[in-house]
Amino acid sequence: MTVAPFAMPITALLAVALDRLLGEMPRWHPLVGFGWLAQRLEASLYGASRLRGAIAVSLLVGGFALAAFLVHRSLGSWAWLLDVALLYLAIGAASLGEHAAAVRRALDVGDLDAARRSVGRIVSRDTADMDETAVVRATLESVLENGCDAVFGALFWFFVAGAPGVVAYRLANTLDAMWGYKTERYLHFGWAAARLDDLLNWIPARLTALTYLIIGKSAVAWRCWRAQAANWESPNAGPVMAAGAGALTVKLGGPAIYHGCLEVRPPLGEGGEPVAADITRAVALVQRGMWLWLVVAFFGGWILA
Repeated sequence: MTVAPFAMPITALLAVALDRLLGEMPRWHPLVGFGWLAQRLEASLYGASRLRGAIAVSLLVGGFALAAFLVHRSLGSWAWLLDVALLYLAIGAASLGEHAAAVRRALDVGDLDAARRSVGRIVSRDTADMDETAVVRATLESVLENGCDAVFGALFWFFVAGAPGVVAYRLANTLDAMWGYKTERYLHFGWAAARLDDLLNWIPARLTALTYLIIGKSAVAWRCWRAQAANWESPNAGPVMAAGAGALTVKLGGPAIYHGCLEVRPPLGEGGEPVAADITRAVALVQRGMWLWLVVAFFGGWILA
């Protein structure tokens, strides 16, 4: 038996352990620096043009992925340290759980204003006038969707393409969060960022939905996935949130206010209206799914050994 087939699962386990132990870096996170660089490049290249947006995305994502590849090769037998560090920086399971827990704690003590502020840190919709059910719904949707973006997608691209893969995925996801809006400013310039994120998330999103189905209420999750995913505007968020809502047996979707405009979204899931306790269940769903992925990775390494 050789060690090589277990190298990537062990690296992933170390990165997940670091995330659990240290959480998100409180200061000097590289993604913050990347966001600053993206803003500077946007100021230089911006125009209502898909080509300009594509150039910006190519320079940022392609440039950093190439740099990760070259540095990885130069490190030789120490390259695993770079793998652990980059995957730790890409995975946000602990941070996701902490943000969700802050909403839950505020609701438990009846502080709706604090709950609105806390959920406002993890969603892009307007939160000022949310009632308790809307706060819980927004939190659950964020946990389920970010389970793909911040956990399963990062693991998938690490297992597929190593350090360059996880760098490209996480940076594409960051640019989509910055530029991937259908507003007047980003309708054309942000097109490439949104399409690249859709492409890189296509397989991870469906694996995430499958994970939720396996861990949660399987029959309900499958039924919701089949019936509701296609109704959602995003081709990747649809399967993830429909299966996740079904796995938790709660109702999600519905009206929400984005940038001052009411958006009536299709319903997701089935069962009762979500309550504060469902936030903890959603976080547990993501965390159990993450450990399932690690078990499967080690099993795959055992087969290849």
